[in-house]
Amino acid sequence: MVTANEMPPMATPRVAAGALFFDDEGRVLLVRPNYKEHWDIPGGYVEPGESPRSACIREIREELNLNVDIGSLLVVDWAPVVGEGDKILFIFDAGVLSDEDQHLIAFVDGEIEEWRFAASDEIHGFLPNRLARRIRVAIAARQCGRTAYAEHGSES
Repeated sequence: MVTANEMPPMATPRVAAGALFFDDEGRVLLVRPNYKEHWDIPGGYVEPGESPRSACIREIREELNLNVDIGSLLVVDWAPVVGEGDKILFIFDAGVLSDEDQHLIAFVDGEIEEWRFAASDEIHGFLPNRLARRIRVAIAARQCGRTAYAEHGSES
């Protein structure tokens, strides 16, 4: 039997999940959290015992007041950050956000201050480079009908 002291070191990454919503023009929904200096996509950290998909649905409900069933997994990204540690990030396809659902958006938990749609070629102006790369990988995966694996926001 192997004891805890004999176990090899293992990664204990933080896990987060987000969703890509699109409008009729193919632009991506971005949100501006009040606790970050940049825009982001809806989502957040996975809580203990929660799946990434469930966390994503919960975060969308908490942040935007939308009850949605998200679609397929688009990207898994290994994205460690200095000072924050190892991270595994999931992006799911949330499909096209109807005009009706856009009118239902409300900032329930007070974390989000604003939302907007941005075209793929505009997102670098709103997002950190790594997140912009990750979203572009997700968009390409969606167009090809597959799931992509990325490291630091770039497909390997």
